[in-house]
Formats: sequence, structure tokens, C-alpha cells
Amino acid sequence: MPISIDEFDTHDPTHRETNAQRVVRFLVENRDKAYKAVEIAEATNVDRNSIHPVLNRLEERGLVRHREPYWAIGDLEAVRDAMVFSSAAALLDETVGSESRAEWLRASESEDTERP
Repeated sequence: MPISIDEFDTHDPTHRETNAQRVVRFLVENRDKAYKAVEIAEATNVDRNSIHPVLNRLEERGLVRHREPYWAIGDLEAVRDAMVFSSAAALLDETVGSESRAEWLRASESEDTERP
């Protein structure tokens, strides 16, 4: 699938877009249409076996809408908010390191043992 020259100029080959990000980007770019899941999978190079779980998670978050058998972008403000959050989280991961669930659990366990 071709990309715009602006996207080409800012393309970072070390950044790997998630399936959800690819689906949302595709649906935003084509917000005047609704697609069948298989069409979205083909357009975004998301595996056909993965597309329904991705779309269902996005629907739960209000980022896509579904009317059998079609899918379309959801509330654009919710999409924007999700993208801002994702960008902020990526920036924080890049500058201070990503969070570790194991570290959070160890810290919470040590707090529990330190309490009187």
C-alpha cells in the first residue's frame, strides 16, 4: 500500500506500528466509508485471523463502529485522545524507559510487607 510523501519523509523504520494503529489509521484515512473485516485486513496487512479480535477491542474503546458485516471509524475525538495518549506513552517509554509489570508487582509486594 503506498504512503504519502509526508509519511515517507517522517518514516522511522525502527518504529513498528501495531495492528490496532494500522486499522485505526486506515479507517481514519477512509472515514467516509465502511468496510468488511476481510477488506480491512487486506488493506492493512493484518492477518485475517487477527482482524476480528483487533476490531472488537477497538470497538470496546469506542474507536470503531460496527454494523454487521461492516466496520467504520468511531468517534474522531475518542480516536484523537487515544492517539495523543499513545504518543505520550511512547515518548515516555523512549525517554525514561518502558514500564515493567514485574517491577510494579514487586514494589507493591514490598509495600505490603513494610506496613505495620
